[in-house]
Amino acid sequence: MAAIGVIGSGAWGTTLARLVANKGIATTLWEHQPQRATEMQRQRENTLFLPSFPFPDTLQVTADIRQAVQQKDMLLLVTPSQRMRENLRLVAPYVERDCLLVSASKGIEVGSLKRMTEIIAEALPQAQRLIGALSGPSISREVAQEKPTAVVVAAQDKEVVIRIRDLLSTAHFRVYSTSDVTGIELAGALKNIIAIGAGINDGIGYGENAKAAFITRGLAEISRLGIAAGAHPLTFAGLAGIGDLITTCASPLSRNQQLGRRLGSGEKLEDILKSVHTVVEGVTTTQAALQLAVRYDVEMPITEQLSLVLFEGLDPRQAVAELMMRDPKGELEGIE
Repeated sequence: MAAIGVIGSGAWGTTLARLVANKGIATTLWEHQPQRATEMQRQRENTLFLPSFPFPDTLQVTADIRQAVQQKDMLLLVTPSQRMRENLRLVAPYVERDCLLVSASKGIEVGSLKRMTEIIAEALPQAQRLIGALSGPSISREVAQEKPTAVVVAAQDKEVVIRIRDLLSTAHFRVYSTSDVTGIELAGALKNIIAIGAGINDGIGYGENAKAAFITRGLAEISRLGIAAGAHPLTFAGLAGIGDLITTCASPLSRNQQLGRRLGSGEKLEDILKSVHTVVEGVTTTQAALQLAVRYDVEMPITEQLSLVLFEGLDPRQAVAELMMRDPKGELEGIE
């Protein structure tokens, strides 16, 4: 039997740990705070991030990184994107030679503009062939409730991607595969920006026509940048692209959508961030995406306006007006 370590005990990390543990796989969930790890192990539940979902006997919680990593066949890396690098420094000394390394985090590192698999490859260069990424429409609570979910895993090595797919697949969690690591990582990160904008639309009350247009043009913007960065165009029509975009823009369980809704209702960003105990990845991804747009010479008007709303106090209504009054364009400009 395989053994799996999950690095990161937020809602998604805990959900994935329960998912594989429920298959009968010995699973260790790493929580960096010893007191919280002890509480979770004793209570057999993550009461902070995923309450009401008890742990199976095959799931153990620890704050000991060595225990979480050693003798594991696969590590699921589910930490906030801006902390991925520092957590990998802890993980690296204990990774087994043939261990699969799978990023389930959706973000871009500010400063370096690296995707999560690129950071993993830098931290563990000897494991390049064993690195993959998981993405797609996967609200944590719905996965934990065993509602039907389909996602996609990417790795450049065909054997590796099949191994990851087989370890994660269940009757309720269908895993597709692809070799387009760049595409699914950029799609998964950039959709959080669009979800904030979709939430702003809801907070203002602009209606369904505006929201549909915003999501569609957001997909065009994501696709332009992704294609320029070397991704396969059809990835953005798949689960990591339009699939994840729909879920994150529409679901009230989406942190990015809810942040946008509160911005549209008149709240300030700093007040919203102080009131939540989870990371809202779309905020930092907005900054990184604009830098990538400059690198690849790609227009990202939605991201530009959202950046002004988030960091320079622009009224969201003014941002929408600026988008509506841009010079006319061909619908497929920059994508064809």
